[in-house]
Amino acid sequence: MSLHHNQPKGLFLLFFVEMWERFSYYGMRALLVLYMVDFLRFSTEKSSHIFGWYTGLVYLTPLLGGYIADRYMGQRKAIVVGGTLMALGHFAMAFPPIPFFFGAMILLIMGNGFFKPNISTVVGSLYEENDPRRDGGFTIFYMGINLGAMFSPLVCSTLGEKVGWHWGFGAAGVGMVIGLAMYLWANKSLLGDKMMKPAKPQTNYWVPITMVAVMLLLLVGSAMQMNGYDIKGLIPNWVYGLTAILVLIGMAYAYASKPTKSTLTQVEKQRLAVIFIMVFFAIFFWSAFEQAGSSLTLFAKNETDRWISLFGYRWEMPVGYFQSLNPFFIVLLAPFFASMWVNLAEKGKEPSTPVKFAMGLGLLALGFVILIAAAAAYKQNGPVSMLWLVGAYFFHTLGELCLSPVGLSLVTKLAPAQFGSLMMGVWFLSSVAAGFVGGFFAGNYDTVEHTTFFMIPTATGLGAAALLLIMTPKIRKWMHGVN
Repeated sequence: MSLHHNQPKGLFLLFFVEMWERFSYYGMRALLVLYMVDFLRFSTEKSSHIFGWYTGLVYLTPLLGGYIADRYMGQRKAIVVGGTLMALGHFAMAFPPIPFFFGAMILLIMGNGFFKPNISTVVGSLYEENDPRRDGGFTIFYMGINLGAMFSPLVCSTLGEKVGWHWGFGAAGVGMVIGLAMYLWANKSLLGDKMMKPAKPQTNYWVPITMVAVMLLLLVGSAMQMNGYDIKGLIPNWVYGLTAILVLIGMAYAYASKPTKSTLTQVEKQRLAVIFIMVFFAIFFWSAFEQAGSSLTLFAKNETDRWISLFGYRWEMPVGYFQSLNPFFIVLLAPFFASMWVNLAEKGKEPSTPVKFAMGLGLLALGFVILIAAAAAYKQNGPVSMLWLVGAYFFHTLGELCLSPVGLSLVTKLAPAQFGSLMMGVWFLSSVAAGFVGGFFAGNYDTVEHTTFFMIPTATGLGAAALLLIMTPKIRKWMHGVN
């Protein structure tokens, strides 16, 4: 069966829009830690913590953006707001002063919150409830993500590392503008009226305004704290407590104001519980996987032989190029995985979603086993071959293909209609926790012996996979026929 067999036309618009958005995101991500270490002269620990703060919060705001789209704005308008904020953020990175750096981070974090959950939800809206094309469609969409992610480090790292950091960040901004322009040009003709308005519109606008204001205060305060200002010392503890109480009251009121007819059934509650369980296990995957932008980037920079000799000419490969390996393997292998799941389903042998997740965690651990060997080889003989990192990224990619597109598809299948984007935001919560955990873990890279360092994600990945397999029968029961 062809991967693109009879897929909706709107899917291919969303494919290219997401491709350009990911071009901008991954181009900037490939440069971020190197920029902080080499240009801003931050320590490895501080750079890793800021990277973790950014990659964590960039997946927290989808909870906010998904909620506002579901109830006030509609998914399609939220995509435009998000794309605009991210374009501004990337261009702000093209200016050297520190306030521009942290201002850009905040614009990118907020923009991603409006863009990320809503474009995935619009993809899900293209299919009926039991449409067999859905998983294949999400895999095509996932290829768009990774096509952008594959080319962006090649463009942005070449400009950033060889010409000037701010040229690389500017190129990421251009990519976002192209994606936004494409969406504005074709969305009405290819998507019709889908997701233009909220499923259950709300009118109490003070709730989203308060939520956005609190999120901005959190972002500005934490950015200032990371840049050396003692914000905690300036603000009395009672302010934190009062803010937390106001946020909880606001959220409680927002949920209490739901129409009575949207009360969840027992089946819907158990399906929602499955989403939360899978989010928990995804944390183990992403906290290790996100080492790609921090500790693995530093391993590539300091412990890998990146010199290539050809016809007497020697060229040192930019560090950021390694960030293209994962998306390259995804673009190569995603059609095979999509066809494989369809063929196994036709034969009645397709693994359930929890088993696919466990396979992903196991393959991730195998990638870190390769890195343990690479770190041991460096200890013995100095800089190691680039093939060690190629092998690690290959197994990490196999793991990702078992977990990430499957997880996106699962959320759209299990979430009740009125909570579609909100549950997509909850799915991204796994990346919030993973960003913080992964960033703080990477902050120890200079102080922990590297073979030991890579043993930790190996052990957590294998342990999580084993626990998930034990829980699989119960999880499948709560999915109530959804696979």
